[in-house]
Amino acid sequence: MSIAEQETRAEETIATGRAEEVGPSRRGALVGTPLLVVGVALAASNLRPAVTSMASVLGEVRDDLGASAAWTSVLTAVPTICFGLAAVAAPLLGRRLGMARAVAVALAVLTAGLVLRIVDGPWVVLGGTFVAAAGIAIGNVLIPVVVKESFPHAVGRVTGVYTAALAAGGGIGAAFTPPLEPLVGGWRGAVGAWALLSAAALVVWLAGARHGEPRPSGRAAGAGAERRPMLRRPLAWVVTAFFGLQACVAYVAMGWLSEMFVSVGVTRTDAGLMLAAINLIGIPLSFLIPPVALNRPSQSGWIVGLACCSLVAVAGLAVAPAAAPWLWTILLGTGMAVFPLGLGVIALRTRDAAETTDLSAMAQGIGYLVGAAGPFLFGMLHGVTGSWTPSLVLLGVVIVVEMVLGWVAGRPRYV
Repeated sequence: MSIAEQETRAEETIATGRAEEVGPSRRGALVGTPLLVVGVALAASNLRPAVTSMASVLGEVRDDLGASAAWTSVLTAVPTICFGLAAVAAPLLGRRLGMARAVAVALAVLTAGLVLRIVDGPWVVLGGTFVAAAGIAIGNVLIPVVVKESFPHAVGRVTGVYTAALAAGGGIGAAFTPPLEPLVGGWRGAVGAWALLSAAALVVWLAGARHGEPRPSGRAAGAGAERRPMLRRPLAWVVTAFFGLQACVAYVAMGWLSEMFVSVGVTRTDAGLMLAAINLIGIPLSFLIPPVALNRPSQSGWIVGLACCSLVAVAGLAVAPAAAPWLWTILLGTGMAVFPLGLGVIALRTRDAAETTDLSAMAQGIGYLVGAAGPFLFGMLHGVTGSWTPSLVLLGVVIVVEMVLGWVAGRPRYV
């Protein structure tokens, strides 16, 4: 073969390789179709029932297993601990497998964990909850990245759909688990039934998630000298701390609100409905607030206003919990609508998808570890003192700090 022929063959090989790179691959963003929006919504609807379904029957689970107060506190803290630990691995999983496969793995792991935790005693319940939470953690980190990459001109609207589905899943898990108990033979069947929902979400996700053409890496596109590790960026730490504190408030509410109301005379069914309400309130708010707030330069005022609702609710719970339980529930549920803004500022404070993935992993990895301390300390303080007041005072302090950090995180600048 002549030198000219060799050069021609080499050029053809290079051209073929380039053509292959241009086609759909795991490096490309998922194609932003209506079916993908449905897949995002169904995946999101499975990221909370694992927590709220167990919280709504926590007393029965504890009594049936003969578990201690310390075990109960650990069970309420396990999801947020796992959210933090597993979130660190999510970006690597996304890069290795691609977003379509990574989210599918998350849903499969979640389904397995939901089944595992109902088959045996206290330690298996904890282990299954940890496995389920690992799947949730991966979805927590990667789905916001899918929203930013696949719907770049509709981040606010699709974030609203995502967070509304998230809230709906949490509310439905809390509301329907107690009534399911007598129909399926106890708490195990009622809690395990939510594996059917996650399996259905997996099927829809596999049908709707398709990669498009690969895009230039955000890291390559930018000036490499200007790229600093996310851990060395002060605003990234502010966003992380804000996200962690709002998660702390949310998981204290989801883990302990029902038991608190039962202890002051509210029936368990009504307490489950109130727990459902704090999640369901987020559905209309998720459609209303993100499209408005995330299209403005600053989200600080929205964050502070919502945090004030939580603060009033906590004050009411501390002073007169049985006087107006539905009012405290509505205010707390309104305050928890700060969550979509927590996700939104992760996208808005970053310049590209690579930074969004890194900040999402940092904010949710470290943030959920910070948030995990909330349910644990809240329960332990109550167990030691026999009163809810010290726990609620601690929660009020957390909300005030969240408000300050949220004001800074909401200002229009980049990490």
